[in-house]
Amino acid sequence: MTTLQSFQAEIEDIRNRELARTRAQPDALRRGHIDHKPAPKVRKKAVGGDAPTSPVTAKVARDEPTQEISDIERSIQSALLSSTEGDTQARDLIAILLTRQGGEYLLRLGARPPRAPLFAHEDIDNADGWAGEERTEAEIDMMIAHLSQLADEVGGKVHSSASILIRQGNPHPRASILLRLPPPDVSLTPEVRCAVVGNVDSGKSTILGVLTRGGLDDGRGLARVALFRHKHEIESGRTSSVGMEILGFDVAGAPILPLSSSSIDPDVLRREKLGWEEISHRSAKIVTFIDLAGHERYLKTTLYGLTSGAPSCVILVIGANAGVIGMSKEHLAVALALSVPIVVCITKVDMTPPNKLEETLSQVVKILRSRGCRKNPVFVKSIEAAVEVSQIYAKEKICPIFQVSNVTGTGLDFVRTFLNLLPASEGDVERFDATQPLEFSVTDVWSVPYVGTVVNGLLNCGTINKGDPVLFGPDSNGLYAPTVVKTMQRKRADVTTAVAGQTVALALKHVPRAAVRKGMVIVHRTEVPPRAVRRFEGQVLILYHNTTMQPNYQAMLHCGAVRQTVRIVSIDHPQNLLRTGDRATVVFEFIAHPEFVKAGMKLLFREGKTKGLGVITRLL
Repeated sequence: MTTLQSFQAEIEDIRNRELARTRAQPDALRRGHIDHKPAPKVRKKAVGGDAPTSPVTAKVARDEPTQEISDIERSIQSALLSSTEGDTQARDLIAILLTRQGGEYLLRLGARPPRAPLFAHEDIDNADGWAGEERTEAEIDMMIAHLSQLADEVGGKVHSSASILIRQGNPHPRASILLRLPPPDVSLTPEVRCAVVGNVDSGKSTILGVLTRGGLDDGRGLARVALFRHKHEIESGRTSSVGMEILGFDVAGAPILPLSSSSIDPDVLRREKLGWEEISHRSAKIVTFIDLAGHERYLKTTLYGLTSGAPSCVILVIGANAGVIGMSKEHLAVALALSVPIVVCITKVDMTPPNKLEETLSQVVKILRSRGCRKNPVFVKSIEAAVEVSQIYAKEKICPIFQVSNVTGTGLDFVRTFLNLLPASEGDVERFDATQPLEFSVTDVWSVPYVGTVVNGLLNCGTINKGDPVLFGPDSNGLYAPTVVKTMQRKRADVTTAVAGQTVALALKHVPRAAVRKGMVIVHRTEVPPRAVRRFEGQVLILYHNTTMQPNYQAMLHCGAVRQTVRIVSIDHPQNLLRTGDRATVVFEFIAHPEFVKAGMKLLFREGKTKGLGVITRLL
């Protein structure tokens, strides 16, 4: 029987093969013989750097050999400890490091502790396996002093205490310094997208309210009031839609929070919230939280948020007093199926009896280590552990576990530190390529008075500029209609350009609201628009089905921003049917209207408790 892990590996192989085939096509064919506007301006170049810094050039950081980065780190430390002549060398090396790493780098001074005892909360001072070069406390202080001066010269900030993430003394003096360049404007601010899931009443909206507002909860849902979008959500206390919240971090790494009063009036709390535009202009990095519904009746909405939002990680919120129950298991299974890194936040630790808390922790660890998950759980109980795990958790299949209280504030600093250091979502150049033709997926549509039709979505490929002539579609007949991008906003702040990997809102010229729907795409205007398909072939693995699945079976398909009912036309299986654990080549057909999909796209289909995972292999 095919395992989920082996099937996911094959999905990645198919996706990479299709991606390589697409990129190998002639440039004129890919771009439709249309000359687009030049690439947008890049983030501020560091003094002494040899390359611009932007999400487009983030691939350099991915290709940079680890050994060369380590050599640059050692050279920087040596130059910081040398005489005045070494300042110029250190400044140039810092500039090179920042430009190669996308404008942000975590510089470690002194020795580095072994990860195993650090993550296990054991005594690391006497542990073996320390890496790096041992330094004295005087040398660490000297390097920090020189680094503060040099970082200001290249555009970074180290003089704030928030920039010095870790400072430890004897017997192993060490420090971790955050070097970060400020973006020139909102259009180039790095963004990290995190989807927040969990069972109903686990505290998802409350923890987001506490993280983004800075104040604590009163134990009765005060912090979540400002997050709700609808009146019935305020009355019931339950999220029923895909909510969005942002948390900004400045150049020094400090969270940007409003000056909160002690009021308990919901209207006052809403007015106290900083506007997105103000947060965007003050931030050097933005964390976007996709607040998803926990109730079973809104599972379709939650799945749409997970597939269309392209999150960098999934934050699974678990109530310590309830454990992993209900939809928590469902959301965990979906995140694992989509191969999205998982972070666990256990809330309500202040009100949970010790024996129940221990039971919940044991349950979480057991599930994460099971054959279905195969994750290495790490309890984050220190800033140093939060810093280290943020750099490696996605690559080494580590699942960080935070124990937090929204009433007392326990563990919230560890969560903010972790979020502050996560790599930007647009830095994943394997997924988002700015050199490819424009492809914008529509995830939301509004009609704004005096503006017109506005669409929000994710820029999968290419770049888009204000005033660009574009096509949007496909409609019910598979056709595309022309329009022009009137204005653009990112996090409710006006911008003139956007690059692959960013989420932006576009105002379309002379387009009625009824002509646009979720799941459409926007591409540059060409003589030959993209093809819309009704039938496609895919490799699928049935994760669960209580009986058998035969031709003409219908289910809800989630594929990127596309969400539509599909029908199984044929099954390439000896018995012409599918059961739980079976794998086969299946031909699907959209029921309502054709959609824009591509070979290599991951798909998830469900109907009731039935779940299936797959990848598109061929368009028919």
